[in-house]
Amino acid sequence: MERVTAMAASELYTKRARVWIPDAEEVWKSAELTKDYKDGDTALQLILEDVTSIEHKLDPKTKNLPHLRNPDILVGENDLTALSYLHEPAVLHNLKVRFMDSKLIYTYCGIVLVAINPYETLPIYGTDIISAYSGQNMGDMDPHIFAVAEEAYKQMARDERNQSIIVSGESGAGKTVSAKYAMRYFATVSGSASETNVEEKVLASNPIMEAIGNAKTTRNDNSSRFGKYIEIGFDNRYRIIGAHMRTYLLEKSRVVFQADEERNYHIFYQLCASADLPEFKILRLSSANDFLYTRQGRSPVIDGVDDTKELCITRKAFTLLGINDSYQMGLFQVLAAILHLGNVDIKERDSDSCIIPPNNRHLTAFCELVGVTYQDMSQWLCHRKLKTATETYVKTLSRLQATNSRDALSKHIYAKLFNWIVEHVNKALITNIKQHSFIGVLDIYGFETFEINSFEQFCINYANEKLQQQFNMHVFKLEQEEYMKEQIPWTLIDFYDNQPCINLIEAKMGILDLLDEECKMPKGSDDSWAQKLYNTHLKTCNLFEKPRMSNRAFIIQHFADKVEYQCDGFLEKNKDTVNEEQINVLKASKKFDLLVELFHDEEKAISPTGQVPGTGGRTRLSIKPDKSRDKSSKEHKKTVGCQFRNSLQMLMETLNATTPHYVRCIKPNDFKMAFSFDPKRAVQQLRACGVLETIRISAAGFPSRWTYQEFFSRYRVLMVQKDVLPDKKLTCKNVLEKLVQDQDKYQFGKTKIFFRAGQVAYLEKLRADKLRVACIRIQKTIRCWLARKKYLRQRSAAITIQRFTRGYQARCLAKFMRRTQAATMIQKYQRMCVERKRYRKKQAAALALQKILRAYQARQKYQTLLRESKSVIIQRHVRGWLARCWYKRCLVSIVYLQCCIRRMRARRELKKLKIEARSVEHFKKLNRGMENKIMQLQRKIDEQHKDNRLMSDKLNSLETSYTTESERMRAELTRLRGAEEDAKNKGNQVSSLQEELERLRKELSTTQQEKKNIEDWTQAYKDKMEKMVSELKEQNGLLKTEKNDLNRLIQEQSQQMNEKMVRAIAQETQQLETDLNEERSRYQNLLTEHLRLEEKYDDLKEEMRGSKPGHRRRDSTHSSNESEYTYNSEYTDLEEGSRAVEDVTRGIDTSLTLKLQKRLTELEQEKQSLRNELENKDEQFQRARARDNVEFKKARGAELEYESLKRQELESENKKLKHDLAAMRKSLLGDAATGAGAPGSPAYKVLLDQLNSSCEELEVRKEEVLILRSQLVSQKEAMHHKDEKETMTEPSVYADDVSKLKDTDEIKQAYVGLKDTNRLLEHQLQTQRRTHDSEVETLRGELQNVKEENNRQQQLLAQNLQLPPEARIEASLQHEITRLTNENLELLAEDPTASQEARVIILRRMVDLMEQLEKQDRTIRKLKKQLKVYSKRIGEMGAGQTEGQTSPGQMVDEPIHPVNIPRREKDFQGMLEYKKEDELKLVKNLILELKPRGVAVNLIPGLPAYILFMCLRHADYVNDDQKVRTLLTSTINSIKKILKKRGDDVETVSFWLANTCRFLHCLKQYSGDEAFMKHNTSRQNEHCLSNFDLAEYRQVISDLAIQIYQQLIKCMENILWPMIVSGMLEHETIQGVSGVKPTGLRKRTSSIADEGTYTLDSIIRQLNAFHSTMCQHGTDPELIKQVVKQQFYIIGAVTLNNLLLRKDMCSWSKGMQIRYNVSQLEEWLRDKGLMVCGAKETLEPLIQAAQLLQVKKKTDEDAEAICSMCQGLTTAQIVKVLNLYTPVNEFEERVSVAFIRTIQTRLRDRCESPQLLMDTKMIYPVTFPFSPSSLALETIQIPSSLNLAFLTRV
Repeated sequence: MERVTAMAASELYTKRARVWIPDAEEVWKSAELTKDYKDGDTALQLILEDVTSIEHKLDPKTKNLPHLRNPDILVGENDLTALSYLHEPAVLHNLKVRFMDSKLIYTYCGIVLVAINPYETLPIYGTDIISAYSGQNMGDMDPHIFAVAEEAYKQMARDERNQSIIVSGESGAGKTVSAKYAMRYFATVSGSASETNVEEKVLASNPIMEAIGNAKTTRNDNSSRFGKYIEIGFDNRYRIIGAHMRTYLLEKSRVVFQADEERNYHIFYQLCASADLPEFKILRLSSANDFLYTRQGRSPVIDGVDDTKELCITRKAFTLLGINDSYQMGLFQVLAAILHLGNVDIKERDSDSCIIPPNNRHLTAFCELVGVTYQDMSQWLCHRKLKTATETYVKTLSRLQATNSRDALSKHIYAKLFNWIVEHVNKALITNIKQHSFIGVLDIYGFETFEINSFEQFCINYANEKLQQQFNMHVFKLEQEEYMKEQIPWTLIDFYDNQPCINLIEAKMGILDLLDEECKMPKGSDDSWAQKLYNTHLKTCNLFEKPRMSNRAFIIQHFADKVEYQCDGFLEKNKDTVNEEQINVLKASKKFDLLVELFHDEEKAISPTGQVPGTGGRTRLSIKPDKSRDKSSKEHKKTVGCQFRNSLQMLMETLNATTPHYVRCIKPNDFKMAFSFDPKRAVQQLRACGVLETIRISAAGFPSRWTYQEFFSRYRVLMVQKDVLPDKKLTCKNVLEKLVQDQDKYQFGKTKIFFRAGQVAYLEKLRADKLRVACIRIQKTIRCWLARKKYLRQRSAAITIQRFTRGYQARCLAKFMRRTQAATMIQKYQRMCVERKRYRKKQAAALALQKILRAYQARQKYQTLLRESKSVIIQRHVRGWLARCWYKRCLVSIVYLQCCIRRMRARRELKKLKIEARSVEHFKKLNRGMENKIMQLQRKIDEQHKDNRLMSDKLNSLETSYTTESERMRAELTRLRGAEEDAKNKGNQVSSLQEELERLRKELSTTQQEKKNIEDWTQAYKDKMEKMVSELKEQNGLLKTEKNDLNRLIQEQSQQMNEKMVRAIAQETQQLETDLNEERSRYQNLLTEHLRLEEKYDDLKEEMRGSKPGHRRRDSTHSSNESEYTYNSEYTDLEEGSRAVEDVTRGIDTSLTLKLQKRLTELEQEKQSLRNELENKDEQFQRARARDNVEFKKARGAELEYESLKRQELESENKKLKHDLAAMRKSLLGDAATGAGAPGSPAYKVLLDQLNSSCEELEVRKEEVLILRSQLVSQKEAMHHKDEKETMTEPSVYADDVSKLKDTDEIKQAYVGLKDTNRLLEHQLQTQRRTHDSEVETLRGELQNVKEENNRQQQLLAQNLQLPPEARIEASLQHEITRLTNENLELLAEDPTASQEARVIILRRMVDLMEQLEKQDRTIRKLKKQLKVYSKRIGEMGAGQTEGQTSPGQMVDEPIHPVNIPRREKDFQGMLEYKKEDELKLVKNLILELKPRGVAVNLIPGLPAYILFMCLRHADYVNDDQKVRTLLTSTINSIKKILKKRGDDVETVSFWLANTCRFLHCLKQYSGDEAFMKHNTSRQNEHCLSNFDLAEYRQVISDLAIQIYQQLIKCMENILWPMIVSGMLEHETIQGVSGVKPTGLRKRTSSIADEGTYTLDSIIRQLNAFHSTMCQHGTDPELIKQVVKQQFYIIGAVTLNNLLLRKDMCSWSKGMQIRYNVSQLEEWLRDKGLMVCGAKETLEPLIQAAQLLQVKKKTDEDAEAICSMCQGLTTAQIVKVLNLYTPVNEFEERVSVAFIRTIQTRLRDRCESPQLLMDTKMIYPVTFPFSPSSLALETIQIPSSLNLAFLTRV
């Protein structure tokens, strides 16, 4: 890499400059300088990204500074060459950022596409992505394999030079997938030149080659174990015509050995997984673990892969390529035989010999499968034949040698089978069309190095050396061409030339030469070959080395790395020897032709498809024996190395003859983890694949290249006004000379400026510094202006506030002073009062205190005295108690003593008394007292006697009273005894009452207790209730609050529910609209598919017949019942020419014919299903009107019969009148011939005038009769077709009405109606089954009655016709009266009320009929009278002439009074009559040769449609069904023909779209249906069609209009498409907003030259042209709205798709540009009055994408805002835009990975399609709302310029 010079070091290695330093783990690590670098410094002071400070030592010898890091705005570029600093760390970091952060796996590196395997399925390979890249320049879109394929395809077409795409990389890097996608791209964009599905066959070869050539390895589950080069051939129109495949170096050793965690080739496991299939029973297969060749890797299953399904895909691919089932089974037999051969057990007999046991099961299976004998095969598996010059002898093999021989045979068979399959695949891909050019896709192994490298790795690395040499030369050549093109002095760039390494391998005495020489030696070995290598190259070649510790290995210095090869096995693998006797045994197979074919290459193999084999495959991989056995042995001597060298030389010659395109596949990690990046592995592969060499070559010259305009736009900020000159080139030169002093750092080319590496970064630094200074200046000025503005605003506000504040303060001061004075006065008195009150309060308080204190003191003193007094009392009592106690003790003691003493004395006294008692003295003393007592007692006794006498007196009186009383008492006693009895009874009652009383008392007490308890409970309850009431009040308050909250919540919820309902209704309406649109879209897509198949069918018929097919006419009744496609004349003669078509189509590819037939069958089935559904829905209408029709027929029968009779009467009268007039004229002419009446005579003139008047009157009557007849016919047809008409017209009306539904209510109502109809149909289906039998019987009876009535009517009619006219009328009237009377009687019997109404109606009708009859009779009588008068006058004139001439006087005296008969004028009926033979002329002049521009400018809009309809009206008027059908068929076919011829002309398509719609509206408006006649005038209603129902043709014309509409949309898209990207994205509508970033090599080497750029004005001008064209042609306004909506959808979809695929467009400034462009389109819609057409809504995804580019993308709030804003974008689109967002300036910030993860998490629940791009092929379903015309048909005049003079107005 180029190092930065010392001069630039001081300028670039400054503080905060970022550099790359080596790192052991991450290879390169970013760091930032913390100090400026100065010359002579030995170390750099750095700080890492993790804020770790380090000191980086510089190499003292080289003084090389570390690599500088690119500015952030250049990180993540699409092209690595766009980086300013081109070196390894910059490349690695750019790839890592794109892969890890942006999820982008493709990156350009000059001419190389670097593809990193994501190990995850990405949605970037669909057909929408292919369409987006198709036709685009390679640098215009993001890097992609499709871009490389498109570049190759366009260069092939532009330069007429073959192309090659070289895909290389390690195993597991994605080479096969990349090649497969490239081939899919070619197959999709180019198609095929014939209808043989060549592109499908090319793609079908992939599963076959993957099955037989791919296997699972430790690095890749589907690794290609061979190289292949596929040439895809194209014709001169660059359509695929075929392909050819060449293969290289199949890894045959994998057939017999696999390492751990690896598998054999997929086909073996597919067969084992499908062993249970019946057709595979003969293969005798079982599980893959049962076979040695499939179980060695111990990994028989790949996760996520179903081998059974893969085998089905492989077999289908074989079938598609023409390999029939028998050959397929043959292939499977060979593969199964290989598996069985691997399981053959070879037993050791001794050390030099071995044996296979007899009846070995696997060997038996092998021999049966390949058709050889068991004995021969077992013999030559254990023996070999040796030949010498004189004799041949058989030698036994050891067990190891026999096993190796068996494995060699297996490998050889598989290699032969592989070559055979490749050969037949090539045969299937070869066509007879001459190849004009081809694109080759090379899928080849990349540089490989393992721990043990052998012969395979040597060959692979040898091939990569050759490819790298070719790559280096091509890159060098491109650089040289670029410099020479720009006329820049060319200096040789030193680049690595690996020719010495190639010479070491392939030159004379090189490694391969020595290897082949050693193989020829009889006793050659790997060791001797290694010694020869050492002796030959060790001292002579610096690229060859010998390992120190080995004598059996060598080292080669390849372009990528040093590789050590082990010599073991080189000779054996190079010889690739096989036992010839084993091959002979296989060749001798009699039962298996395929096996013989594999080993007999000299014989032409039989093609499985039955075709003559072509050149076949040109692979040189394996040994191919020649015709003879001797040549075969010589051919075996040709080594594998020699073959590989020759095939590689052929490959290099092919690649050198083509323009190469390079794809380098990188494996990001060794663990197959999705989006995981290992820098070590990536750098290793980048070095090996040549990407870094490309960077080095680019960096050695001038890698950065700018056009003068890009440089001027980018670095305009570094210029001053005086430097800007009109010449941009001179301006750039002057400015660059000032900015960069060193002239060697840049060169000026013709169109570009070339810069050395690092100069763009230096300019970007200057630009960033200038912008930073400008930003600071702008910020300073703006901040100063804002601050000053804020200061002035604050100052003004402060002054205003001060003014008001000071006034307020002054007023407050005055008020304060007044209040102060008043307050002072108040205070004086108030204070006086306060002080007085205070004094009084203090005085009272003092007195109270004194009183309280004194009372307290008195109480205290009293308490003291009281305590003392009580203490004294207590003491006294205590002392008294103590004294008493002492006294009592003393007293007791004394008393005791006294007692003792007194006892003693008493004893003594007793003794004395006893002695004294015994004495007289004693008794005397005792009686002295007794006398006194007796005296006293005597007195008492006296007193008692006195009292007794008183008492006796009282007693006597009491006795008397007692006696009386006793008597009374006895009586009373008697009474009382009775009462006692009662009392006893009462007593018992009393006792019971007492008991009751006791009980009541107890109850009372209980009640009282309960009452008390109740009172207590009541009180408690009352307290509780009061508490509860308080709580309830609190709760009530809370409930009120909650109620308010709930009311508010309910209101909110109701509002939400209303909004929800509105949204639900809107969603339901939207769903209904979506369903309706999907149904319309599906139907219109079917029409488009039908049209495509029809065109293809026309092309095939032209090829087959070479002439225009005939046209077969059919009856109109038949055509009306056919499908809508019967109008095509090519289809009508399909039955006539079916046999011829079958004969011709035998030469065409059968697959195409079957495909077309299948598609046509599907379309017919779809059409039939739609028709059946329509018929089922219409069946209810038919049955509902069936009964009305019967009644209507009965009611109309009499009227029609009478009118028929009247018509016959009028015809007979007119015939008689005509006959009489003819006779009169004849007689008159005869008289005139005789000269009786001179032509000039007055009588003759009068008579002639009267005759002419009579003739005119008769003609008028004749027209009336014709009109009457046509009315009768129409009425009969109406009655006959009433059911059909109602069922056919009303559904179409209904369909049209549905198509006109635009209001959501109408759509919902229609949907509800459909559901009700379905339910009604289900109900009717049940009822109809029950009533079917009864209805059938009733109908049969009615049918029999109708037949009888019909016979009777026919008899009466026949009888009436035989009667004279007068009697005929009377008879018919009589018959009618009789019939009506019978009907009345029947009605009266059924329903008297209804019969009365019917009788009144019939009587009224009879009265009307009688009046009409009388009127006609009067007219006939009047005509008869006039005829008689004319006859009489003619007779008089004739008699006068025979008698002689009258006198002149008599002639004068008798004037003639002519009879004046008024003439009736004929009105124009709005019809045009033409002859049958003029139909072709009409179609030719009116359709095929009509110039739309002249008609649109000079004539009324829709004139051709009006003319065609007027011609159709006349055909309907004359009831000519053949004419109607042929006119409609010719019109439709002619419109198709002109559209096919001039289908790319917008004016033509728009003109016929408008006229087709107008013709369709005319058919509806004049169809006679009431739904279409609402807006008609009475005159227009008279012009309605009368004879034919053209409802089916209306559907056909509607389909035609849909096809024209789609063709118009495609024409407009083809015009708009090139303008959209340039005008909407690339062009800067707002100048100077978006800056130009440095671009890479791809942008500069565009595939096509610039053709001028389109702007937004170009798009708007084109839209104006489209709109004016449609308006001039009279297109319906609703249809114009639909066209504009489709146009805007295309604009939005294409713009958004390109935005999603272009990283350079995803920036903030580009979002502003897009929003401005969209606003201009909306303004255009507003000017045209089309804002309500839905076009603006189609741009909503684009608007949201532009807003997404401009909004903040940092916080979670930003993520939430983005999710709510971007409703029109899918999650994949949002994430893609965020990943692609690229800052244009350093002031913008990238979107962090965490923010993108947040967005993905929030959008996880979205239910949407994972599709990334919008469908640009989608066309909205079109509707044709009925638009009646107010133009009267009779007023239309046909201009002479149309050359339609043969049309006659009727």
